[in-house]
Amino acid sequence: MADRLTAAGVAFVLPPQLRFAGQPGEQWTMFFLDPFGNPIEVKGFASLAGVFQS
Repeated sequence: MADRLTAAGVAFVLPPQLRFAGQPGEQWTMFFLDPFGNPIEVKGFASLAGVFQS
């Protein structure tokens, strides 16, 4: 998805990056703005089983 957004000329507020590596809730995330200026976050989790663990 990040490649498609880049090809479409979308500027990232926060480029795709790995957060919480090796921890419960490990995820790839990116932020960009929609055409009206609203922030959008897209996440992809390594495993949904650990999303709500602390």
